[in-house]
Amino acid sequence: MTPEAKVKNKVKKILDEYGVYHFSPQTGGYGRSGIPDIICCADGKFIGIECKAGKGRCTALQIRELEKIKFAGGESLIINEKNIEDVEKCLTSSRIRKKTKMKRVITSKARGDSSKKESGNAKNI
Repeated sequence: MTPEAKVKNKVKKILDEYGVYHFSPQTGGYGRSGIPDIICCADGKFIGIECKAGKGRCTALQIRELEKIKFAGGESLIINEKNIEDVEKCLTSSRIRKKTKMKRVITSKARGDSSKKESGNAKNI
């Protein structure tokens, strides 16, 4: 596993502990360049996270995308091994608490009726 992959995994673990929706976009020549490594939504707040390892630096395209996110009202972070705690600081400053167990709520739009159904699964719908 590469050093950057280790940073990404640590960030994802923190996001999971807080029950934050997140994904890693795979551009591979098909998407727009410079998109952050991890895109997430925490309590309605859009967050873009670029992960680096060692002396890794963001490219001009990555900086541009992170600035666009901030301009649009979201949060953007550049995370490495030395500042990984900034992910948790960002989440707690937004009053997001660690999740002990999330309930799955299926709304009427998802089910096609007006009732709600709850279960003990780990993701909100």
